[in-house]
Order: sequence, then structure tokens, then C-alpha cells
Amino acid sequence: MSTINPDLGFKRKLTRLSGSQLNQCMQCGNCSAVCSLAPTERPFPRKEMIWSGWGLKDKLMGNVDIWLCHQCGDCSTYCPRDVKPADVISAIRQTSYQHYARPLFLGKLVSNPVWLPLAIAIPVVVIIAILFLAGTFKIPPGPVDYSAFFPHGLLNGTFSAITLFFYLLASFGIGRFWKDMKIQTPPGEAGRKRLPVFRVLREILSHSNFSGCGSRTPGKVAHLLLFFGFTLLIMVTLYAIWATVTHHYPLPITNPFKILGNLASVMIFSGLGIMTWQRLFNKSVFGKSAYTDWLILAAIALLTLSGTLVQLARFGDWSIAYHLYFFHLVAVWFVIMYMPFTKLGHIFYRTTALLYARSIGRK
Repeated sequence: MSTINPDLGFKRKLTRLSGSQLNQCMQCGNCSAVCSLAPTERPFPRKEMIWSGWGLKDKLMGNVDIWLCHQCGDCSTYCPRDVKPADVISAIRQTSYQHYARPLFLGKLVSNPVWLPLAIAIPVVVIIAILFLAGTFKIPPGPVDYSAFFPHGLLNGTFSAITLFFYLLASFGIGRFWKDMKIQTPPGEAGRKRLPVFRVLREILSHSNFSGCGSRTPGKVAHLLLFFGFTLLIMVTLYAIWATVTHHYPLPITNPFKILGNLASVMIFSGLGIMTWQRLFNKSVFGKSAYTDWLILAAIALLTLSGTLVQLARFGDWSIAYHLYFFHLVAVWFVIMYMPFTKLGHIFYRTTALLYARSIGRK
């Protein structure tokens, strides 16, 4: 005989985040039947729905299937009781970011609007402190020269060190998540094979699993635009760092990498536009948009917009160039440093879940 110990606080939290009436789920199994991604053996999200209704947090936090779901919305579209399974799974993932965050306050910092001022204040204070220590916290005279305000060597060094520190903290949470997946979904008799890195990489780059989702076709396009837009920006950033080391920075507007950076901005704005439009005007399919959804969309938009304005300010020699640059640095921190603890953390958790699932033969 099994003993069930429900966590009613956890159930109430899922209800609040998802807007779903969990008690209305009648376990008809329609959600699993219409899901094109659910494996034949132990399909999702039916079992996740009953565990959510029972408040079984331990069953859900290390559940690999939560991350195999691409939240296409087919299950919510065809749910006869309008329980919104896709929104429930999204709420479980959001709770997972907070559950695995180390230290825990980082997960709370970016998941509750009450803590938003502090989340913004931390990078503001740290950046000001670095500039004070460097002795450059003042508006430099003459034409706009961002390196005179924040020396590029110091900028690249401090931001790289802080990023590595934040991601090291996140790695402890990812490690706990891996251990929990092994407990919740053991390898079975076949055992675990080598990590199929290249196979998972192909899945991620092609977004192939989105193709089977019928209700959210624009979602694949939006994700591809954002994914490859950010990939291009990372490439441009790495080149810019090399250019500063070799004293070839700033880049002229005609530089191929500068052109790629502007193309990446257009891609990101386009992806954000599709996502925002769908969340505002296609709620019947896209469901409830939580605070964390809008927070990360706004943060990415401000990062991209401020980066574009910083570029224009340099070429136009604007009087507010350094103020824009400071704002851009805060936006960079917010998106990059906090990434593992926000909704963007699915980049790490989904990749980890895919690696584990494919290594044990779970499709």
C-alpha cells in the first residue's frame, strides 16, 4: 500500500500560476492521446495532471517529461473540461526554476514582482562599484567613446567572471535536477548509454519537435528567430571581445559582424513581436501569461533596444550616449546573469532533460 502525502501549498501555487482548476480534471486521457510528442510508454501529460491535482511535488520536480513537452497547447485545445494542461506544465517548470535555484533567493528574485526593484538594484550597484574602483564613473569629454567610460578590458573581465560565478551557482541546481531525474525515471534494464550530445544538438538547432505541434505553429517561427538571433549576438560579442584585445574596436558600421549584429536585432524583435501578439490576442490557444513570461520578454526587448540605441548614440554622438550605455549594461546583466533562474532557464533544463531522456532511450 502506498501513502500519498499531498503538498497543498504546492497545489495552490500551481493553481495560481496556471489559472487551472486542477480538481476538474477527470483523467480522461485526452491530453495524452492528442499529444504528438508523448511516448507510447508512460505518456504525458495525463500522469502529470493527476500528480498536480494531488499536490505531489516530489513526483514533478525531477520529472523529465515536464521538459520534453514543448507546450504547443494541443492538450489544452482539446481538453473537454478546459483544465489547461499546457499551462499546468508551464507552471510546474516555473516552480522548478525556484526549486533548483541555488541560492534559493535567486529563484525568488526573478519570479515575484515584489523583488523586481532588488533584482534591478543589484546590477546597478555592482556596475557603479566597478566604475568607481576604475575611477571612470563620470561622463568623458569629447566624442562618444564607451571605453573611456568603462574600459573594455575591465568590462569583459568583470562581466565574464560574474557570469561564470552565476552559472556555477546554477550548475549545482542542474546537478540536483539530474539526480532527481534518475530517481523519478530510472534507466531500466537497458541501462544508460553515452550522452547523445550531437543528436540532442540537432533537435535543438532544428526545433524539430515543434513541427508536430498543431495549435501553436507560430511558436516555432518565433523560437527560431529568438534562438538564432541570440546565437548571432553571441558570435558578434565574441568577435567584439577579440577586436578589443587586438585594438580593432570600435567596429565601423560596414563591418560584417556589425551587420550580423543588426540582423540579429531584427530577428529578435520579430520573434518577440510574434510571441507578444500571440499572448495578447490568441489566449484561447496560448493560455495564461504569467509575470515571469512578460518579465523575460520585456527584459530581452529592452536589452536589444538599448543595444541598438547605444550603437546609434555612438555614431550620432548623442549627449545621452553614456546614460544609454549604462542602462544597456544593466539589461545585459539582467538577461545573461539571471538567465538560469528565469524562464530562459529552460535552455539549460530542457537540454539536460533531453540528454538524459535520449540516453535512456526515452523518445
